[in-house]
Amino acid sequence: MVLGTGRLWVEGWAVARRVAAPVEVPWGLRVEVGRPSQVVRHVLLGADDTTARGLIGSVTEPTTCVKAFMTSEAMRPWFTPAWEPVEPCFLMAVALRPAPVRAPEGYDVDVEVADGVVSVRVLSAGGELAAAGLAGLTGDACVFDQIVTEPAHRRRGLGTLVMGALTEAAAERGAASGVLGATFPGRGLYEALGWKVLAPLNGFVYRS
Repeated sequence: MVLGTGRLWVEGWAVARRVAAPVEVPWGLRVEVGRPSQVVRHVLLGADDTTARGLIGSVTEPTTCVKAFMTSEAMRPWFTPAWEPVEPCFLMAVALRPAPVRAPEGYDVDVEVADGVVSVRVLSAGGELAAAGLAGLTGDACVFDQIVTEPAHRRRGLGTLVMGALTEAAAERGAASGVLGATFPGRGLYEALGWKVLAPLNGFVYRS
C-alpha cells in the first residue's frame, strides 16, 4: 500500500509543480525538476540496498535529491558527507469527503483549475495573499502540495479553509482520495482533518 500510494504522490507532485511526468527507473521514479534548488529528484520504490547505493554513487550533479519512504537514520549509511538531509516529512492519505467551506469574515477564496492543477488562494479584504495551496490531479487521486498560511494570518482557520476548498474542487473532478507529504508543523493540521500517516518520507540532496 505504501509504495502504491508513494507512486501516486510522486505523479501528483509532478502535476502540481508543473514539471515533467516521472520516468520509470530501476530504483523507482525519476523526476526532472529543472530548478536551481533541485535539478533532479529520485524516489526509491522498493529498491534494495545495492541498487540504492549504485544510484547514489553515480550522482555528480549538485542539487540532485534522493527520497524514500524510510527513516532518515535508515538511509544515512548510503550517503557520503557531500549529501545533506532535507526536511523530514510524512506520507499521508485520506478518503476525500467534501464539505461546504466558508471563509472567515474579511477573507475571500479564489479557486482556479488548469492543466490538472487545482489552485486555491485566500485573500484578505485588502487583496493581500493570506493562504494558498495546490492539488495535482492524477486519476482518481489528488496530491495536495504547498499548503501555506502567511504568518500575519495564522490561527484563523485558513489552513483548514484551503484544504476544504482543494478537497471540494478535486472531488468535483472525480478524485476520491488525497495524498500529501507533510512536514512536522503541517502534520497536526492534517491529522485533525482525518488524514493518516502511512510512512516516513525523507531524503538527501547532493551538495558537491
